[in-house]
Amino acid sequence: MLGSAPGLSGRWERLEPRPRARMLRQVLHAGLRTSFRALGRFVASHAVFFASAPMLLSVLLGASFSRYRVEDDVESLLAPKHSLAKIEGSLVESLFPVNRSRHALYSDLQTPGRYGRVIIAARKGSLLEAFHLDSVLALHRNIYQMQVMFPATGLSSFNYSFSYLCLPDDKNVCIVDDIIRALEEIQAARASNRTVPVLHYPITQLADGRRAYIGHQLGGVQGWGPGGTVRAQGTGGKGEGVRSARALQLTYYLQVRGELMEQVAGLWEKAFCSELKQFAASHSKLGIYPSTSSSLRTDFQFSSVLAHRPLLASLGVCGVLAILCCSMQDCVRSKPWLGPLALLSITLSGLSAAGILNLTGATYNSTYLGIPFVMLGHGLFGSFEMLSSWRRTREDQHVKERVASVFEDVMLRFSGSTMLHLMTLGLAASPLTNMEAVRLFCRTAALAVTVSYIYTLSFYSSCLVFTGYLETGYRHGCFCRRVPKPDRLSSKPAWYRCLMFTRYQDETQTTNPQLDPSHTQIPNSDLTQTRTTISTGAHAHVGNCTHLHPQANVSASTDPHPQDSHLLLGCVRRCYGDWITNTYVKPFVVLLYLVYISFGLMGFLQVTQGSDPSAVVAMDTATVLYTRAQQRYFSSYSPVIGFYIYESAPYWNASVQRDLLEYAKGFQRISWLEAYLNYLSDHNQSTSLPRENFTYTLRHSFLRDPQFAHFADDIIFAERAQGEEPDLAASRIFLVAKTTENKREEMSVLLDTLRRLSLTSRVRFLIFNPSFVYLDRYAAAVSSPLRHSLLAVLFLLGLSSLAIVEPLVSVWLGLTLLSVQFGVLGFMTLWGVELDCMSVLCLISALGHSADCSGPLLCGFASGQGESRTRWVRAALERHGVPSLQTLICYCAALLPVGSVRSNLTQTMFRCLTLTASCSALHTLAFLPALLTFLPPSKNRGLRPVGEDQRQGVECVEMNDSTRVVDQITTV
Repeated sequence: MLGSAPGLSGRWERLEPRPRARMLRQVLHAGLRTSFRALGRFVASHAVFFASAPMLLSVLLGASFSRYRVEDDVESLLAPKHSLAKIEGSLVESLFPVNRSRHALYSDLQTPGRYGRVIIAARKGSLLEAFHLDSVLALHRNIYQMQVMFPATGLSSFNYSFSYLCLPDDKNVCIVDDIIRALEEIQAARASNRTVPVLHYPITQLADGRRAYIGHQLGGVQGWGPGGTVRAQGTGGKGEGVRSARALQLTYYLQVRGELMEQVAGLWEKAFCSELKQFAASHSKLGIYPSTSSSLRTDFQFSSVLAHRPLLASLGVCGVLAILCCSMQDCVRSKPWLGPLALLSITLSGLSAAGILNLTGATYNSTYLGIPFVMLGHGLFGSFEMLSSWRRTREDQHVKERVASVFEDVMLRFSGSTMLHLMTLGLAASPLTNMEAVRLFCRTAALAVTVSYIYTLSFYSSCLVFTGYLETGYRHGCFCRRVPKPDRLSSKPAWYRCLMFTRYQDETQTTNPQLDPSHTQIPNSDLTQTRTTISTGAHAHVGNCTHLHPQANVSASTDPHPQDSHLLLGCVRRCYGDWITNTYVKPFVVLLYLVYISFGLMGFLQVTQGSDPSAVVAMDTATVLYTRAQQRYFSSYSPVIGFYIYESAPYWNASVQRDLLEYAKGFQRISWLEAYLNYLSDHNQSTSLPRENFTYTLRHSFLRDPQFAHFADDIIFAERAQGEEPDLAASRIFLVAKTTENKREEMSVLLDTLRRLSLTSRVRFLIFNPSFVYLDRYAAAVSSPLRHSLLAVLFLLGLSSLAIVEPLVSVWLGLTLLSVQFGVLGFMTLWGVELDCMSVLCLISALGHSADCSGPLLCGFASGQGESRTRWVRAALERHGVPSLQTLICYCAALLPVGSVRSNLTQTMFRCLTLTASCSALHTLAFLPALLTFLPPSKNRGLRPVGEDQRQGVECVEMNDSTRVVDQITTV
């Protein structure tokens, strides 16, 4: 990225007076290019070592897969790492642990270690009909009596049932959902021909007088009100009677006491799913949707299992296209094996990076599926740039010198691009990132990119050396067989002549190709002209961005035999470059860019956060089916929100009572305080009692009434001095809000509203629900890595502008990255992709990918000085546009098989990476070539007319020997 097109060797150049800063930049880049040239010569001299060492290292590190581990805690990956909701959850669990409940459960209020949950839906009719109701209760009994054996074999095996693992009440009976008791009452009434008790929704009253919330246990409810809707009789009332219900949700909580019971609970969850599967097979009229505490983890990692074969198919398709992109009509100059070898280099680097992670104890998760594509885009970019530079070197040079020239030409840009990748990924992997999945992905991707860069310098470069020796010996690029000379080839069959076609050079004749001024190419740094005059007024500079006069320099890489050119190179050279820079085409390109920005803005204004964990799991799994059923049947009300008063409060004070009742106003609620105040009123007692009387009546009268005994779980008493009534240290109230379709957005707004209220309230309280850990500051947590990476890129580009010869390259590249990022973000929203951890990971990697594609083109254009912008745009397209196009073709082809994976995570990845490649291609091949023809930098700065007396001729005569090594005799 930081590098640009090299120019002529500066050994005969006379540098004119320049600003000191520019001279320092030139010296800096001349030193870097010289260092890379020495490195290339060293690699070429030890090609066998650099080819074998990476392979051996990959094999050794690959043996560490015996330590391969999968991440178990999905919540820590997908939820913000440092959030207030997690602190609140820890406080809630310490005050009111679900394992200590002795009267009732609130199914979605707390998430214990192990549980089994099922939604039972009637395909036709109502679940309250006798036939369906009997089936549901039969299923409940089967689950209650189900047993698992642990250990599976041996004399010490023991059968564990739900009654042993469940949470018991104060009578040592398993606590079950209240809807089960209500259904059992209905079944008993029907069996004895009594009047069937009426269910109310969302709060009903059981036979023992206790009021129970069933809004999340009964779904798809129709009542006796107008239009069949259920209307609540006041915010805390019982509601109208239920006429029919389409779905039922049951939850079975397990106690986990030690490691042994943890294993038993895991076996019970598997048996629970098996039992439900058998039940669904025998009851086709019911839909069964199970979910357990391990379902999210299993289904999240299942995406990796589904992606195994598509990833192999991607590698195969990419390999075929890489072969085609590296092939030419000339069988000697064609390098078909360099394409698969580039993929092999990327594969070996990925294997080595994975081995390092295994040795360091890191765990694997499904978001790592995007790392191979980060490596693929960056690795192919470097490989095709090296191959393109190789084809521009002089064929009559020694292989070592050609490799050194390639390193001098390419490695500064490739190193700059790698640095940009590492900068973006490294900052996103820092402790500043609050999303663990993003941090782990970026840390692993940074390691993979680093290893891939090293393997490109070593393994792939050594492969380039070997193919160079094959070319020097006139051996076939595919079959490695020496190609016969034309006089011997003429007697062979036509198919053989076509297969062995090549262009032999007359080693004793010096060629002097003429360059078409409209097809100017930027030469390599070591390419000197044969019998040409170099003018000192042309301002040819040694450095990263070398200013060349296109008519004063004739490139030896300009091919005098067009039939030997690569197909894509020929198309760009003869057709596309002239077309995209045509005066009548540029207005349409500008109009296309305005349309691009308009649609990007349209999508940007509609960006939504995707905090639902089910959006990153495989499709058609238990988690997705359960979530869909829950949204279909149980979306009328929000999850149960716990309103926790975690400090001692004067509940007996009338103003405090009014405040607490006002806070709960508008919610469906189960409140011990409201029930207690009604209890006092029913017994003709004042609600503003003294503290001792208030507490005494609460403990000895209210909580001992069987109708209100379950509220004992909602109050914590703190002992005081001897003979004094204990104080109310903490308590809780349960609130449920009416919701619409945008349930998660409404919950996020409700969370922020109640938190702001808690800051101004006289009563210290907090609210909590397990889903809050995913909602709390999710937008900030998921977008901050992207924002930090973007700022890091702009800072790096600003810093690099002080070190490159043409600072406008950094400005253009920064604007290009912003434009690509803006377009990808907008179009992915229009494509139905939400802003979640996976899409943010793709957006972060898009920064480096777009820099890979557009950076060399910008540097190639900025390197030229003099003549017209159009000629330099064509030259930059010919030199750098073709490698970028080859990379994009292979990259997009590798993405296609991944798009067929039935996984929400891979679908998000496929759409984001496809948009990244498309937007990068638009900018590299269309927008930038058109805009650069009439926008800065200027091509005529600092040029002065050159008189005849200022010219100084340099004549080079090439001498060829049998080893095809050229000695240059120079006369001035």
